[in-house]
Amino acid sequence: MTVSERDELAHADAATEEWTFSWWDARSLVGGYTSYRLRRDASSWYCWGWWRDGHPLLHIVEFDIPRRADPMIAKAEAMWAEYTCEAPMEQWTFGNETHAVELDDPVEALGRVHGTVVPIASDIEWYAEGAATDIADGYLQHGVVLGEVETVDGRIVIDETRSIRTHRWSSSELSAAWMSEARAHLGPRIPFAYPNGMSLDLVMTPDGWCRRN
Repeated sequence: MTVSERDELAHADAATEEWTFSWWDARSLVGGYTSYRLRRDASSWYCWGWWRDGHPLLHIVEFDIPRRADPMIAKAEAMWAEYTCEAPMEQWTFGNETHAVELDDPVEALGRVHGTVVPIASDIEWYAEGAATDIADGYLQHGVVLGEVETVDGRIVIDETRSIRTHRWSSSELSAAWMSEARAHLGPRIPFAYPNGMSLDLVMTPDGWCRRN
């Protein structure tokens, strides 16, 4: 696939389109993942998860987001999120202001998502560290993130840490994720269950987030 700067933004002819950002540290002490999926003639999907060693998983899902004139702004009841391309193939920012669910056991995210509801706001910057490479239905790019998250514990700074972002689009339904599988993995997890029956169960490895087998 030949990627142009225009490909960074939404494609009007795509049936489904998705942007993801994931980040992690080599010691598996902290990591996060967010995705935003546009769906033609249907509500958009937003997912966000943040894992910190010794703390509950912070988990956000919203599957009833009306498409706006600016499709990169996601607004629903008591929820706002935005993804901004500051410089194509070089810099993005993404943030949110909403409520998250604290999950002591991440597996709850695949069921009824029972936990403590807490306010949260984040402001994160992403910077490229290389050119984009092809994946199925789109491209992937390595970089770093830095920023901050406001939680009930106060302001938590995210120091510069490794990151991967992806952008995929298709004339049909996209798969749940592009990642490779990690077998028999018992490390940090961020799972998501989607309304169409798909699920994404992420596990952190030294090289990033993978799908749990």
